[in-house]
Amino acid sequence: MDPSGSADSGEAALFDVPGELRTVDLIRRGLAVSPEIKQGLIPTVMLGVAVVASRLSVPVVVERAIDGGIAGDRSVDFDYIFGIAAAAAVAVVFGWVAGIWAERRLVERSATAIANLRIRTFDRIHAFSMSDLNESRRGALVSRVTSDAEQLTRFAQWGLFAFSIEPMVLVGVLVAMSLYSWQLTVLVILIYLPVWPVFRSLQRQQLKVYDEMRGRVGDMLSSFSETLGGAAAIRAYGAERRFDAQVRHDIDERYRVRLKANRYFAGMFVMGDLFSAVAYVVILLVGLWQRHTWGLDGGDLVAIMFLVSLLQQPISELSEVLDQAQIAAASWGKILGVLERPIDVSEPVDGCLLEPGPISIEVQDLDFTYRGGDQALRGVTVSIPAGTNVAVVGQTGSGKTTFAKLLCRLADPTAGSIKVNGAELREVDAESRISAIRMVPQDGFLFDSTIADNVLMGSDEPSEASTNGHRHRRDAQVREAFEVLGLSWWLDRHPPTESVGQRGENLSVGERQLVALARAQLADPGLLILDEATSAVDPEIDEALTNALQRLSTGRTMLSVAHRLSTAEAADLVLVFDQGQLVEAGSHSDLVAGGGVYSELHRAWIGNTRTAR
Repeated sequence: MDPSGSADSGEAALFDVPGELRTVDLIRRGLAVSPEIKQGLIPTVMLGVAVVASRLSVPVVVERAIDGGIAGDRSVDFDYIFGIAAAAAVAVVFGWVAGIWAERRLVERSATAIANLRIRTFDRIHAFSMSDLNESRRGALVSRVTSDAEQLTRFAQWGLFAFSIEPMVLVGVLVAMSLYSWQLTVLVILIYLPVWPVFRSLQRQQLKVYDEMRGRVGDMLSSFSETLGGAAAIRAYGAERRFDAQVRHDIDERYRVRLKANRYFAGMFVMGDLFSAVAYVVILLVGLWQRHTWGLDGGDLVAIMFLVSLLQQPISELSEVLDQAQIAAASWGKILGVLERPIDVSEPVDGCLLEPGPISIEVQDLDFTYRGGDQALRGVTVSIPAGTNVAVVGQTGSGKTTFAKLLCRLADPTAGSIKVNGAELREVDAESRISAIRMVPQDGFLFDSTIADNVLMGSDEPSEASTNGHRHRRDAQVREAFEVLGLSWWLDRHPPTESVGQRGENLSVGERQLVALARAQLADPGLLILDEATSAVDPEIDEALTNALQRLSTGRTMLSVAHRLSTAEAADLVLVFDQGQLVEAGSHSDLVAGGGVYSELHRAWIGNTRTAR
């Protein structure tokens, strides 16, 4: 990670939307991808009319009480005052109930919308190719479905309610005020008119700051994730101070940007109070001065003063609403950057199906370049008959793992084609491809659950057993997968209900690979791809892994990416990659006798093996 803590260029390219977009544009586009909010917004606005009416009832009651309830001889008509006060009380209670109902509706719709948005964003991230994922930092990905979505929740549940009600309050107040005195209404509008351009200027600056702040949140989450995930290595190398400084730097950067944003908020927050105080003084002085010319009674002037006080609340809240809107717009911009990102690997409609059994592979003029990076593969052409045991070897960075990932369609080739069983890989139905082609990664990644759950991950079995019969069926499937691989002895030591821990940390590297192989066996794919599956395992597990792989290769095509050339010695076909090109292909004995790249690799490996002994 960049020590400066700044968002890397990959994240910016993948998750940012054009910076010139206005807040209203981002919110409009955000609402377009969250239709549930708009569905609840219209009834909320209708209920908001009742809320506005209840607020306006108080100034009207005060005016009527002064001008209609007090006679010229200063006698008070209490019956009249009590009557209109009771009517106003009913209106206020009705508005209170309508406000609660409106807010509950909006909160329910917003909660549903944000939950669905999280799911859509999560699904979209999983649909990205490995080029997209390699460009991004994991903290940025996590923040899209956590922190950014949470900021939208706050805005959707409060900010949108204020956006729905307060504009109607402003319009209602100005209309009511004009009924008493259009002259004073114009004066009030002139007094508050400068608020708009000032707010607009601050808003544009604030949006830039909040966009930066959302990026800093991603940096901070990345630091936390990497530091916690690598805690053992950090302690082993005594690097606590370095990583502590890095985390503190990212926290400080987020803190600095937040303070910068708060300066804009503080300036906007007091603006409503300032203009309201000016309006009070001006309206009172001008109203008293021109009361005879404009025909203002005492009740009219008091009602207008009350109405000015009603203007103060929405204008004062406008600063807080805009603050929430800036945060929401920045968050929506990040999420929209994910949702609107084109998918490199698009699944075909009515794709062809792969028949059960071993799969043949035809690769023609295959090129692949990571986005913004060097070309990883170029001009690869090879034919692999069904049922062949293939070993892919080469120096680190030679392109062998990229080649394996392309066969799984984790990305599509930049040029050239891949055919499986004679069909273009791009045209194969997604479910059929996933069922027929499986990959066991180098680290044998396991999820924080039981051994059974991890083995059954790719099956239709639920993750939890609801009945004893269901539990026995699950355990029987798991045991059968291990028995086929000759690993029942290991399962006797580790029952299916045993927890593997986070990332499988309760098991050794080799044991994690055993579970991953059992998972692959249960899936029964026609093409099995192993990425360094036998690397970095302890001697106790090495023999078990070798025997399991031999059994696993029976009746299917198997492609193994390996540094240990013992895997290549047992393979039917060896593919040798060098600097992104397929430079040699043949049997182990032929390639050793050929004196080429593979021969040199094998000679070096034999020498290292003897030295290690």
